[in-house]
Amino acid sequence: MEYPIRINKYLRDKGLASRRESDKLVESGLVFVNGKRADNGAMINEKDNVIVKKPKGLIAKEYKYLAYYKPRNLSTQDLPGKESVITLFRKDGVYPIGRLDKSSEGLLLLTNDGRFARKVLSVDSKYEKEYLVTVKEPLRVGVVKIFKEGMDTQALGKLLPAKSRIVNNNKIQVILNEGKRHQIRVMFNELSYTISSLKRVRIGDIKIGDLKSGETRPIKISYNN
Repeated sequence: MEYPIRINKYLRDKGLASRRESDKLVESGLVFVNGKRADNGAMINEKDNVIVKKPKGLIAKEYKYLAYYKPRNLSTQDLPGKESVITLFRKDGVYPIGRLDKSSEGLLLLTNDGRFARKVLSVDSKYEKEYLVTVKEPLRVGVVKIFKEGMDTQALGKLLPAKSRIVNNNKIQVILNEGKRHQIRVMFNELSYTISSLKRVRIGDIKIGDLKSGETRPIKISYNN
């Protein structure tokens, strides 16, 4: 967290409320900075003492975090009249963090915590994404160097450096610190490879493990701010 920071963003990043909810808490006189009632727009410094009083009758929000093995041929985002990850988990009050395209499979994180979602979607190496990619054509050794140097693409421009390791003649492990739309497919397509399977197996320290297609498991999240 970078200081000074606007109070509603501070409360959001601390996981206490959304920015809109934070504004309401401040307007209701429930937020105090160094013992004084805060005003909307106030800037918070690192050493400030911020206290939030809970409104009477307020039930604390229960945050949920799930690891989900998204099956192949299931869309992540909502499509009219079609089943998707969003429609499957709407009743549970959680939503997918980012996307995993319909033709891909593997690890997808689900939550109702916007703060956690923003962290996962950042380019922070703490939440790097690991994929196993199988292609139809034999892999060339030079692919690893191209990814490591940061690939120039026509569709997405210059990409951040990516780690990779050739597993066998047609399979490669790729680790990204960014997640541009269809990035893996663009990278391989522009190198004239045909992807036959694409599976995400890890996000940060969260691994797909022994999850089977369509299964979920709860995960524990801690913030070390």
